[in-house]
Amino acid sequence: MNDLISAITAAVAADPEALPLRLHLAELLIANGDRARAVAELSQVLMRDAAHERAQQLMREALGGSAAATPAVPAAQQPPAAHEAPESAAATGPADQDQSHGIDWARLEQEVDVTIDPPFVGATEATAAPHPMPVDGDQAAAELDEAPETPEVTLADVGGLQHVKDRLNVAFLDPMRNPEIAKAFQKSLRGGLLLYGPPGTGKTFIAKAIAGELGAKFLTVTVADVLNSFIGESEKNVQRLFERARKHAPCVLFLDELDSIGGKRSMYGSSATWMRGVVNQLLLELDGVGSKNDGLFVLAATNHPWDVDDALMRPGRFDRVVLVTPPDAEARIEILRGALAGRPVAGIDLAQLAARSDRFSGADLEHLATTAAEKAMTDSIASGQVRPVTMADFDAAFTEVQPSTGGWMQNAVNVVTFGNADGRYDELEQYLTREKFIK
Repeated sequence: MNDLISAITAAVAADPEALPLRLHLAELLIANGDRARAVAELSQVLMRDAAHERAQQLMREALGGSAAATPAVPAAQQPPAAHEAPESAAATGPADQDQSHGIDWARLEQEVDVTIDPPFVGATEATAAPHPMPVDGDQAAAELDEAPETPEVTLADVGGLQHVKDRLNVAFLDPMRNPEIAKAFQKSLRGGLLLYGPPGTGKTFIAKAIAGELGAKFLTVTVADVLNSFIGESEKNVQRLFERARKHAPCVLFLDELDSIGGKRSMYGSSATWMRGVVNQLLLELDGVGSKNDGLFVLAATNHPWDVDDALMRPGRFDRVVLVTPPDAEARIEILRGALAGRPVAGIDLAQLAARSDRFSGADLEHLATTAAEKAMTDSIASGQVRPVTMADFDAAFTEVQPSTGGWMQNAVNVVTFGNADGRYDELEQYLTREKFIK
């Protein structure tokens, strides 16, 4: 199952617009118990096709597996409660409605395409699905008091990528460390930092390293932490997460996969208007409306910055953007060294492997090392003696593992060619030109 998920994940990374692949990946993730990743993949599908019935059905399953997990409709559109049954219900025969509650359950089941049990039917633990409920006051207070982690890693722990570190220092870290000097040069300390680049390039690790550099706590937010089935609760979740980060300042609030949480509002159709409220709330929190964001450093990461709502990219919000490219040769050596640590090896030439793995992401390199180790392990099991991983194992692994960044790079070429009128992706264009993706 895990190998299949890895293979389809790589295929999706190569072709992000392949919605059937994303749906299949989401199904596998749900079956494997990884509902958070499934929600993220399904959000990408719904952002591109808000009326996609299968994606909506899987989203309900990922969020809780029942009708209650469907984003609730406004009260004016909801079926009347039992004590408010319309007069026409009285004329409905017993075959059409539940007489004790005045609700036509068969009709409702057909309309929403899920099974709705009448109230108080005594569902067993084996059949009852979890219903995500609004957070009560005591639970919210407990979550607010829970301190986020304090990372111990810094940028020194990030192998290679010196150009990325230099850009982070100039755009973000140096002004934060020297607020008085920044103020003298009228350098605003407001706003957030957006890391973008191909999947698997270590954007989350870099965000943790930034928190370590600032000596700040680190709170990660994914789409699964935000979405809730009840009207208004998703927006409240965004508000609570920002409140928690402010309470434990200095704190880095890291929004992972920003395009899933803050996608373009114009892309959400009438059946997903509730997602627009999440983006609106996010904008309010970034602007610090009703609160102060002193000591709150907002970072985000995305593989598809072109899918992020334009309002989030304006000054005072995510106005500092840093491209995180696939690891350079120095970084590839360090990643491979770490991936092989603790495994029996013999005659491994890391420099040669790094030279052969150009354009591999960090995740690709981990997969390459794991595949090579599996070759040695298979032989060891067959012989009954441990055989170390050798260069021959890597030769075999290279025939199976290819860089997953190619599809992303092609999409990026289209973006800088046709959608870079404002110069937002100049850094990306320079990288693509340097790597000969653009001639």
